[in-house]
Amino acid sequence: MAKSRIGITVGDPAGIGPEIAVKAAADLRVTAVCEPRLYGPHSAEQIASFPRGRVSADAGRAAYRAIVSAVEDARAGTIDGIATAPINKEAFSLAGLPWKGHTDLLASLTGAPRAAMMFYSRELRVVLATVHVALRDVPRLLDRDLLDFTIGLTASELPRFGYAHPRIALAGLNPHAGEHGVIGEEDDAVLRPAVDAARAKGTEVTGPWPADTVFVRAARGEFDAVIACYHDQGLIPIKLLAFGRAVNVTLGLPIVRTSVDHGTAFDIAGRGIADASSLIEAVRLAAELVHS
Repeated sequence: MAKSRIGITVGDPAGIGPEIAVKAAADLRVTAVCEPRLYGPHSAEQIASFPRGRVSADAGRAAYRAIVSAVEDARAGTIDGIATAPINKEAFSLAGLPWKGHTDLLASLTGAPRAAMMFYSRELRVVLATVHVALRDVPRLLDRDLLDFTIGLTASELPRFGYAHPRIALAGLNPHAGEHGVIGEEDDAVLRPAVDAARAKGTEVTGPWPADTVFVRAARGEFDAVIACYHDQGLIPIKLLAFGRAVNVTLGLPIVRTSVDHGTAFDIAGRGIADASSLIEAVRLAAELVHS
C-alpha cells in the first residue's frame, strides 16, 4: 500500500507550531507511515517576521492561509489528509476572521453542514457537544437537535477507530446529572429524551450520567466514548489521562483532519524545547484514518 500524503499546517507562526511541525515531519515514526508536507511559514527566515510569543493579526492571517491551502489540496486529492498545529483564537480575531477555531473553519471551508470535535487516546475517547462557547450559553445551545446530531455522528464515526459496535455514554450537564430536577432541569428535559430517541433507533448510548464518574467508568473500559456537554467537561479528564498523546479529530468532514491536544505555548516559543509528541501522534492517526 502506498504511503498516504499528510499535510501538516504550522498553526500560529508566533507560537510553537512551526517548531513542532518541522520536528514531526522529520520524525521516523511519521516518515514510516506517510509523506508529510508542511504548510505555512516554518523556516527560520520565514518566521522571523513574526515576533515570538506575541499575538498579532499577521500571524493569524498566516495561520489561516496555511489551513486554506491545505484544505484546497486535500479536496483536490493532492494530499490525503491534514494534521494541524495550534492556532491562536485572539490572533484570528485581530485578523478579522470570524471563526473560533479549526472545527468551525474547516466545516466552512469544506461545506460540511456540521462537525464535531473528538479527542482520541488509548485511555479515553471524548466527543464535545459544544466547543468554544461561553459556559453561560451551553444550556441554551444544548438542544435536542444538537444532541441528536452529536450522538448519531459519534455512533457512525467510531467504527473507523476500531469500535464496530460502540458503547457511548452521555455526560450530564448538571452536578449528579440533575438529581431528577433537583439540581437543574436540562438533564431530564433535554438530555434523557435524546438518549431514549437514539436507543430507539438502535444506538447503544446511555445517560445522562454524572460527569464526575462517567469518565472514570469509560477509562476503565465500560464505555468506548463519552459525549461531553461542554469544552472543559471533556478536555480536563482526557488531558489528565493522556496529555501529549491525545489527538483532536474533527468528525463530520469530507476530509481527514487531526490535530494536537494543546495550544500555541507562546511562553516557550522560539526556545527549541517544544514537545512534538501530540503532533506526531496526530499525523500518524491521520495516515491511519485515510485507509479506514
